[in-house]
Amino acid sequence: MLGSLIPIAVAVLAAGLGTAEAAGCNGNPALCSRKYSNVTQVGAHDSAFVGELPTENQLVSATDVLNMGARFLQAQTHSWEGGIEMCHTSCLELDAGSLHDYLAPIKTWMDANPNEVVTLLLTNQDAISVSDFAAVFQAVGLDKYAYSPSSTLTLDQWPTLQSMINAGTRLVVFMDYHADTSQVSYILDEFTYFFETPYDTTDASFPECTLDRPANASPDGRMYIVNHFLDYSILGILIPDELAASTTNSVSSILAQADLCLGKWGRVPNFILLDYINKGDPITAQNDLNNL
Repeated sequence: MLGSLIPIAVAVLAAGLGTAEAAGCNGNPALCSRKYSNVTQVGAHDSAFVGELPTENQLVSATDVLNMGARFLQAQTHSWEGGIEMCHTSCLELDAGSLHDYLAPIKTWMDANPNEVVTLLLTNQDAISVSDFAAVFQAVGLDKYAYSPSSTLTLDQWPTLQSMINAGTRLVVFMDYHADTSQVSYILDEFTYFFETPYDTTDASFPECTLDRPANASPDGRMYIVNHFLDYSILGILIPDELAASTTNSVSSILAQADLCLGKWGRVPNFILLDYINKGDPITAQNDLNNL
């Protein structure tokens, strides 16, 4: 009896995996066999700050960003009144709520979308202990999705999107400063794996793709993030340029800087951060860069 059940179980499992791949990975079956390090993704810069104020960088929520096809969310965190808050530079300037309340809808979305690999980049200017972050991830339930490599990965050692989906470890979490994988294995140090281009750009032509952070680092072996969001200056204060967002996030503007980066680094960007990501046509640009 047991012997007769084994082929059935294998067939059911194979059918399930086939269905998952047929449904696509991050929206397209062609991405399933790609390594995580070989996929270009657009993402929302300062994704927790939603609204029309000069301190806010998005017009739609993190859930809306995911629904539109982006799979990369960046967000600022700060220590405030004993907790971790989503604050812009200072919690006195803008407090968009707790990390828990920011992460909870992402968990709900991931529960409902099992074929999607999501990347989260958190800033930690205040040197909050990673164990405090882990406590919030655990309380929300996102820790169960978190990808935790057994050692530091080279570019070609990253798993494919399909293998991450099959394993259920399809949330990749990076932190810019003060990550410590000896304490929390799934909160990865951003600059071990990435370099970034300059931010606070005020030139709408985005004429550069230099390595800005980490300073004096080698690009070899690192993925990279392009900061493709435009500011304008009022009395020396930089403000996100919402009026220009449709142009900034157009296919032509994104691809022009990506092409500049390709010429400089020999490979297209892994991630492209945008303000007002619902404006323009960033998903078409993302598909073009992935040759879809």
